[in-house]
Amino acid sequence: MTNSLRPNGHHRAPLPPAQKPADGVPSPRSPQTPRAAGDAAPAGTKPAKQRDAFFDNAKYLAIVLVAMGHAWEPLKSQSRIIEAVYTVVYTFHMPAFIIISGYFSRSFDMRPDRLKRLVTGVLVPYVLFETAYSLFQRYAAPDPSQAITLLDPWYLTWFLVALFVWRLTTPLWKLVRWPLPLALTIAVLASVSPDIGDDLDLQRVLQFLPFFVLGLVMKPEHFQLVRRREVRILSVPVFAAALAVGWWAVPRMNTAWFYHRDAAQNLGAPWWSGAVMTFALFGCSLLLTACFFAWVPRRTFWFTALGAGTLYGYLLHGFLVKAADYWGWYEPSWLHKPLGEIAVTLVAAAAVTVLCTRPFQRIFRFAMEPKMEWAFKRDAKELAREREKARA
Repeated sequence: MTNSLRPNGHHRAPLPPAQKPADGVPSPRSPQTPRAAGDAAPAGTKPAKQRDAFFDNAKYLAIVLVAMGHAWEPLKSQSRIIEAVYTVVYTFHMPAFIIISGYFSRSFDMRPDRLKRLVTGVLVPYVLFETAYSLFQRYAAPDPSQAITLLDPWYLTWFLVALFVWRLTTPLWKLVRWPLPLALTIAVLASVSPDIGDDLDLQRVLQFLPFFVLGLVMKPEHFQLVRRREVRILSVPVFAAALAVGWWAVPRMNTAWFYHRDAAQNLGAPWWSGAVMTFALFGCSLLLTACFFAWVPRRTFWFTALGAGTLYGYLLHGFLVKAADYWGWYEPSWLHKPLGEIAVTLVAAAAVTVLCTRPFQRIFRFAMEPKMEWAFKRDAKELAREREKARA
C-alpha cells in the first residue's frame, strides 16, 4: 500500500477485477515493481497496472478515522458524545481495512516472490516497529521495565502480526467449502477461550479473522452493490441510528468489546456472551462498513494518492499519539471542551495525512519496504531468463 499512485482516469470502470495482492496492509497495488509517477518505464517492459481510486480513497479515509479514534481516547471519558462517536467508528474502521486486505489477498499463494513480499512488507516492518515502539515507551514514558519482545505485539503492531497469519493461511481458506462459517466458528471459540493469552495477540487475530475471510470471498460486484444511490441514501439514517445506539450504550456497555482483544470472561461477562457478541458485532460491523463504502468516492481526488501510503500513516502516527499521552499534551482544560475536541480531531486528521505523503514514504521506506535482495535466493526462472538473454 506504500507505492506510488497511478490513478485511474474518469472513463474506466470504477471497480475492475481484483489485482494481485499487496505488500503489507490492504492495497490495490499491481505486482510489477512500482515507480515514481514521473519515472519512465524501461524499454521493453510492460506498463504497470493502474490503481483503483475507490480502494485508495477507502484506505485513506479509514486511516484518518483510525487516527481520530486514537486521538479521542484521552477525551472520551469526559465526553459522552465523543465516546458515542468513538464506539461507532470502532465498529467499522478496522473491519473495513481488513475486508479490503482480504479482497486483495485472493490471489496469494506460496509462490516465492509473493512470500518474499510478505516477509519484506509485513514481517520485517513488524520486527522493526515492535522494537521501536518498545524503546519509545521505555525512554519516553519513561518505563524502564518495558520489555522488547516479538511475542507480545504492542499497540498498533498487532495488525501486522494478524495480516501475516491471515495471508499465510489464504490458500487454506480458498480450499475449504464454507470458509466464512468456519472463520466465524473460530472467532466464537476464541471469544470464549480466556486461556489463549497475549502471545502474538491471537485473540485479535482470531476474532477479526471473519472480516479477512469475507474479503477473500468477495467479488467486484459486491462492492458495486453498496455503491448504488439507494444504499447511500439509506446509510444516512443507519449512521444516525448507530450514533443514537452508541449514545445509549456508553454507560451500559464495555467499549473493550469493540477491540476484539479479550475473551468474554476477561471482560467480566458469562462465557456464552462471547458467542452472542461475536455474531452481533459482526453484523453491526458489516452494516456500518457497507454504509462507509457507500460514501467512499470512486473518482480521483487530492487525497487518493495518499491511499498508497496508509501503512506509513498507520505505524508512524502511533508515536505522536503516545507522545501526547506521555508528555501531557492533553492537560490543558480547553482541549476537553467542544472546541478543543474539534481541534484535536482536526490535528489528528492532518497529522496522519502528512505521514502518508511521499516524503515520509521515501524517508521510512527502508523500514516498511526493504528490498533485502541479499537475504533471498535468486529465482531459478529469472536466472534462466538472464542466461538466455546473455546467449542472445
